[in-house]
Amino acid sequence: MVSSLNFALKSTEEQSAILSQFQNFLNSLDFSCQIIIQSRKLNLTGYIEQIKEIEKKQKNELLKKQTSAYRQFIADIISGAPPAGKYGEIIAKSFYVVIPFTLLESRGVTKKELLKPQKTIDMTEEVFKRCKQQLFQRIEFVALGLKRMGLTAIPLTTVELIELFWSLYHPKEAEVGYHPDVPPEIAK
Repeated sequence: MVSSLNFALKSTEEQSAILSQFQNFLNSLDFSCQIIIQSRKLNLTGYIEQIKEIEKKQKNELLKKQTSAYRQFIADIISGAPPAGKYGEIIAKSFYVVIPFTLLESRGVTKKELLKPQKTIDMTEEVFKRCKQQLFQRIEFVALGLKRMGLTAIPLTTVELIELFWSLYHPKEAEVGYHPDVPPEIAK
């Protein structure tokens, strides 16, 4: 997952520097990668309910009125009918860089072995560790290249990957904050 920056708010010199760094980053890659931007409609119903609870617990009348006004402001934005005009839906954007790795690249598996009609490919612990190490080297290389542009990149955990893929195929459920239960043995 990669952070974002507001390119339009940067000065012309900063924009040129960022574009130059991005070009250098792409030219330095010796493997392919994929950039994914996910847009998802946010459901803030739970957040509004939390604000209602805070409002009820307020003992100071001024704070209670401010909390109520804030709650109403958020509700108006969500409904798309605030006094100042129509805002529409609230969208969250997430940015990802997909870093691939194949067994062919591990030099432990030949093309001939991959083309054999078998359901699984036997992999020793040593080959698995070498593949994992090479993948993490790629991750570090990409993270460093993105850091030069002022972006932060963090690898997703197994649970985060499961939730991401699940939300791609179940957008309505993900919108309301539901995610599948991940078995504890996978969550490790």
